Amino acid sequence: MTQFPRIPRNPKVMLGKACIRGKRIMVEMVLGHLADGVSLEELLNDYPNLEREDILEAVRYGAWVVSGRRVELAEQDLQ
Repeated sequence: MTQFPRIPRNPKVMLGKACIRGKRIMVEMVLGHLADGVSLEELLNDYPNLEREDILEAVRYGAWVVSGRRVELAEQDLQ
C-alpha cells in the first residue's frame, strides 16, 4: 500500500474518513475546494492549520484512490 504519512485513517476522527494529519480537515473537502477553483494560496489562508505539503499529499492520495477504479460511462456521456 502506498504511504501517506500526512493522511492517517482513524475511525475515531470524522468516522474514519481520510483527514489531514489527524485534524478534522477531510481530504475530500480539500479536493472539492480545489475542483471548485479555489487556489492553494486561498486554502492555506482559509485553513491556517493546513500546510502546502498537506494539500499536495491530498491530491496524491486522491489520485491513488481512483487509480485502481474503473468507471463505466453511459453511452450518452461519450457523445
